[in-house]
Amino acid sequence: MYVINYNRLAAAEYAKRWALGRNPVYYDFENIGGDCTNFISQCIFAGCGIMNYTKDIGWYYNGLSDRAAAWTSVEQLYRFLISNKGAGPFGEISDLKRSQVGDIVQLSDGEVFYHSCIITGYEFGSPYVCAHTYDVLNKPLRNYNYNSLRVIHILGANSNS
Repeated sequence: MYVINYNRLAAAEYAKRWALGRNPVYYDFENIGGDCTNFISQCIFAGCGIMNYTKDIGWYYNGLSDRAAAWTSVEQLYRFLISNKGAGPFGEISDLKRSQVGDIVQLSDGEVFYHSCIITGYEFGSPYVCAHTYDVLNKPLRNYNYNSLRVIHILGANSNS
């Protein structure tokens, strides 16, 4: 296994392309709990191209009934990305000052983290994001109402071989 670079621009371009629509390859989870993390997983996949098919703790999508919890769950995606030692993407906790295009931001109401979005650009040092469920294209992060946030800085992806 070796580490490949995370293509931040490819992830961000995918986010901008599909922010206000749905890629028909993936199920739309909007009416069954929300589509935000499914969308973010698609963006990350666009930037690395490698899934982790480990049952129960992996990160993959083959269809509605064949996917990892981490593909669609805010908390499970976080846990996967910061602890992954197997195939697929991995990252670390960061902060907005050190964030980059392609990094993931998760928002909390003070009790639970409930929303995932992806940084697609900056204006005057302030991040802009794309997201699903409440579909947004390059929305200023400062315009969200949240109690706290966490930034997951994607470091790369481990190859399958």
